[in-house]
This record gives sequence, structure tokens and C-alpha cells, in this order.
Amino acid sequence: MDLYVISGVTGMTGNEMARQLVASNHKVIGFDNFFASSIDTVKDLLGNKNFVFHEYDINSAENMQDLAKEVEIIRKECSRLVYVNCAAVVHTEHFYYVNSTFTTNVISMKSFLDQAIELKADVYINCSTSEVYSMNSWAQGGVKEDVFLTLANAEHSQRTSYAVGKLMTEFFMRDAVSQGLIKGCSIRFANVYSKHELYPKHIIPHIINSLKQTGGVELLENSKINRRTFLHNYDSCSAVIALINTPSALDGTVYNVGTEEEITIIDLVKLCADKLGVKDPKIVFNGYRASDPERRLLSTEKLRKRTGWNPSITLDKGISMCVEDIK
Repeated sequence: MDLYVISGVTGMTGNEMARQLVASNHKVIGFDNFFASSIDTVKDLLGNKNFVFHEYDINSAENMQDLAKEVEIIRKECSRLVYVNCAAVVHTEHFYYVNSTFTTNVISMKSFLDQAIELKADVYINCSTSEVYSMNSWAQGGVKEDVFLTLANAEHSQRTSYAVGKLMTEFFMRDAVSQGLIKGCSIRFANVYSKHELYPKHIIPHIINSLKQTGGVELLENSKINRRTFLHNYDSCSAVIALINTPSALDGTVYNVGTEEEITIIDLVKLCADKLGVKDPKIVFNGYRASDPERRLLSTEKLRKRTGWNPSITLDKGISMCVEDIK
């Protein structure tokens, strides 16, 4: 039995990863401050002897000290100690608040990494984001991890502050591994979705809730041309677990995690409408988001070759799962 410490455990990747780990008879200590989630996402795990939950804030030094003390006690009965940082200010409404994103995504990530190193954890996984690719987020066959990044500047998009912060965490991760302080890697997720998403303004819950309530949906003007891939949170967490269980992959580098199943936003609306039984959904376009790439397609060749991981939930199946949960 291994011990996993998961920040942001009630978020999209954290809750499903905890679920799979507990099902495999591992111990999980998870915490969250419910900034972008709720306790409901892990209610099926509460009371399980292998799952410990705390309403902690990763930005609180006191909370993190209490966490470290508990980890030191529980780890004695476990084989490996693994830290997974899923905590992040991720919602688009908050991309533009530099102080919030910097404090949580950069300073506290580094503190969490330092704690893992101090406690001699075996593995640290840093959840980053495909936002680091900025407008250069598509290439034939998908953009690869070693592409030279071209970020928007401060005059062009404050949203880029989020991407720059997450990019900085990747350097912390690489540096710690290079110094031999810990094993680990960073993961750039692309458009993870889940039936547990709290914010209806995320694109998939926004579409489903709007269609369910009004039979139509309001989209940004960008949606007339935008295309995206969407990764179900079951597959995002299975990728994390695959990396953790592949020692040779824990080299401090970055891994893309996504799918190759690209869809236009308009066709996404039609797919959701079909699942809900809504015929001829009315689409209204209003507003425009600057620095929003037309496409975001990641190459997952590196991850697949090194771990054997493959996504298992198609978009059609994933949307059905989301719709069934709200009916």
C-alpha cells in the first residue's frame, strides 16, 4: 500500500484519481479549500478507511504544517510516498487575477514541492496546463512538449499570467529532479471535463445546462471557428497514475495529456443537444475573448510511448455520462 497526498482533491482530476487509488487499496490524504469544487465530488469516499480528507488551503502555512505532521505518521505503514499537486486557480474567470494565480499556482506549488522533498517523498507530480502553448497550440499531429513557446505579452493578454505561472512550476520540477532531490514530472492537460464540474461557465457544463434549461445556448463569437479536444477526468487521472508507475518517465520533463478527438464548438453543442433530446438548438453568439487559439491539439506520443497510456473514454461516451448525471 502506498500513500498519496493530493492537493485540490475535490477538483476534476483529484477526485477521480483518489477514487481509483482507494479502489486499488492505496491510502489517500486529500485536501481542498473548495475554491472551484465541492465536497460532493468525493462524498462516495468519505468514511472509507483509506481516504482522509481535510478542508485545507494550500496557501495556509499552518494547514500545510498540520498536513506534514499527519503524513509523517501515516507513511510509516506505507511503501511509497507520492505527492500530487492538483491545486490551481484554473477557471477562466480568474485567469486575469495575477495575484491569485501567482500565489496558488507558483508560490504554494513550490512550498508543496519543498515539503515533499523534506519528507523524502518518492514521487512528486506537478499538474501544469496546455495554456503554456498560448496561441501556438496546434501543429500537424499535435503540438509537442519540446516546441519553442511563443507567449502573448502583457499588452496583449493578462490571461497569459496564468500560463507563465504554471510554466514556472515546470522549471521548479525539472530543477528538483536534476538535483536528485526527488523523482517526478509535469503534466500539461488539455480541456479536462467531468460530471462534477462546479462552474457552469466551463464550456461543456455551460452547454449542457443551457440546453437543459432553455433549449439553446449563448456562445462567444470565437466559437464560430474554434475547435478543441476534450479529456475526461477518468483519463486525466489514469495518465497521472501511469506516469507514477513508470520510474523511467519521472525524469523532470513535461508530458502532454489529451486526446486526438477534435471537435468544433458548434458540433459539440449539437452532440450535447442530441444527448438531451433537444432538436435544432438555438445558438446565440455574444462577446469575444482575445488571445483565444482557434485550435488546441496536443501530441501525446511521448506519454504513450513511455507509459503505454491511452484514453479510454470517447467524447460521445463522456458527454453521455455528464448528461445522465444531471437528468
